[in-house]
Amino acid sequence: MSRIASRFAELRALGRAGFIPFITAGDPDTESSFAILEKLPAAGADIIELGVPFSDPMADGPAIQASSMRALKSGMSVKRVLNLVQRFRARDDATPIVLMGYYNPIHAYGAEHFLRDAGHAGVDGLIVVDLGPEEDSPLRAEAAKAGLDIVRLATPTTDDKRLTTVLDGAGGFLYYVSIAGVTGTKTFTPVDVSAAIARIRHASVLPCAVGFGIKTPEQAAAIGRIADAAVVGSAIVTRIEAALRQGKSRGDIVEDALGFCRELAEAVHRAREASAQPV
Repeated sequence: MSRIASRFAELRALGRAGFIPFITAGDPDTESSFAILEKLPAAGADIIELGVPFSDPMADGPAIQASSMRALKSGMSVKRVLNLVQRFRARDDATPIVLMGYYNPIHAYGAEHFLRDAGHAGVDGLIVVDLGPEEDSPLRAEAAKAGLDIVRLATPTTDDKRLTTVLDGAGGFLYYVSIAGVTGTKTFTPVDVSAAIARIRHASVLPCAVGFGIKTPEQAAAIGRIADAAVVGSAIVTRIEAALRQGKSRGDIVEDALGFCRELAEAVHRAREASAQPV
């Protein structure tokens, strides 16, 4: 059983949703991002989504775009992202890591070479946001050899016919994008997300994680009550950017990000417990 499947099985046994934080590898610099990465499990992360910085992150809003620029300026590269994962794996062999990014860096690296190196480094899954299911079959075949899941995206505009295509060959979990738009720019409506998840669960047994538009512990808890996991990204990288602008030290930047993640994780982990209490 893969790390991702094992973690969702553990969450089901505990009767709670998972917390999936997103950070950009190399933001604000290599060692600060690694310091956050290695401590995320202790802060409550069940799965970690690690962004591969790219110069044209078209699915992302201003916050994550800025984090990619900071990371690239600090010298982050695909090879160095994989090195961060390898360093993480030397201390943690249980927490799944999913890389989120775009196909251009993978293509430039060499897709087969990248997948082999990612598997060796300890990556568990890939979210390639600009590579649709009709185009990812060569990547998916090589990913399977390396033990990597291709995590697919569904959105509010994904109808039943399209959902069948999205689910064909999907692995790990399905990432439901709760809003129509880029990351960090809008918020979601719980009723709409709940209806979308019900439709997805009717079509697939894959766990469903929800991201985009989750900015507060309260919003994270709302998702935790209806989905298998809540993904938070823009709100976390915004905290990192704010700490940088305030001139905080590396240690304070790391602790500020981790403190916020603890709040989010606690809200997600306790969400169903709170909803089960009598009114």
